[in-house]
Amino acid sequence: MTNVRQDAWTQDEDLLLAEVVLRHIREGGTQLQAFEEVGRRLSRTAAACGFRWNSYVRKQYQEAIELAKKQRKEKRKHEKAPQKEEREGEQAKVTWQDVIAFLQSSQQSFTHYQHVADENRALKRDMEQLQQMVTKLQMEKEHLQKELNTMKEDYQTLIGIMERARKMVVLEEEQAKKMKFQMDRNGNLEKLEK
Repeated sequence: MTNVRQDAWTQDEDLLLAEVVLRHIREGGTQLQAFEEVGRRLSRTAAACGFRWNSYVRKQYQEAIELAKKQRKEKRKHEKAPQKEEREGEQAKVTWQDVIAFLQSSQQSFTHYQHVADENRALKRDMEQLQQMVTKLQMEKEHLQKELNTMKEDYQTLIGIMERARKMVVLEEEQAKKMKFQMDRNGNLEKLEK
């Protein structure tokens, strides 16, 4: 890899930069291509060449730039004129076979377009059905979520009741151990005082 120069620009380098950029303008190339060419020739980056052109050199060559643009425009006019004459000549040579081939190709394209349009409509219908199904499932999910929350609340309530009942049974057992009962003649229990 070559070293990229970073020293000051000389007058000769500015002149080379201007010549290459103006040539690219005349020939229809881009300024970026010109900067890259100059960069290779001077061992500088294309960015450095572009910066030098835009910040300093371009201001000195405004008239030359306008002239190069006019020359490019004239060159394009001359290039298009023969192409236009060729196209006009080709139009005169159109045969019935060309017309038939064009119509057959158009028919195939139209048939293909119809097939694609039918597929598109079918996919849209499927998408709408899927959207409806998604909406229905979302509503069902919300309903089930509410039921689940209700069941959780009921479960917590039941657990609370069972815990209170267990505590009551334990309390009653403790009290039963402290109390004595006796059966009377009729089969009823009587509490005995200690």
